[in-house]
Amino acid sequence: MDDQLSGYRDAVNLVVVAALWGMTNPLLKKNSKGIEDINRDGKFSQMMAEFFFLVSNWKYIVSFVMNQTGSVVYYLTLASADLTLAVPITNSMTFMFTALSSHLLGEKHLNFNTLLGIALVAVGVLLCVLGKTDTS
Repeated sequence: MDDQLSGYRDAVNLVVVAALWGMTNPLLKKNSKGIEDINRDGKFSQMMAEFFFLVSNWKYIVSFVMNQTGSVVYYLTLASADLTLAVPITNSMTFMFTALSSHLLGEKHLNFNTLLGIALVAVGVLLCVLGKTDTS
């Protein structure tokens, strides 16, 4: 019973990671707008100007910290999670959360194929979790 509870806790943590990564992907893109307009002479000057542009943008920093929080949760969860669950859950569900977040931000419209894909990913992840945590 403890192993089953631990498996469900790991799965929830991995879904949280996917949500943090997926939701912040479009936010990072949106909040870094304007970086393409920076032009400096020399690679180092260009890199430093872009760096200061990003670190002075509080919206970008908040998105980045949320994204990195997902990375910390992922790292901590990997200590106890089954890798055959960790990778499929986080990778597939990150795409799902990215699509939903992009839609909410008005970047992309969800069509039937996207919604069907999201539903199939959710069912597939659920089946993986139930299959791995089934002890009978």
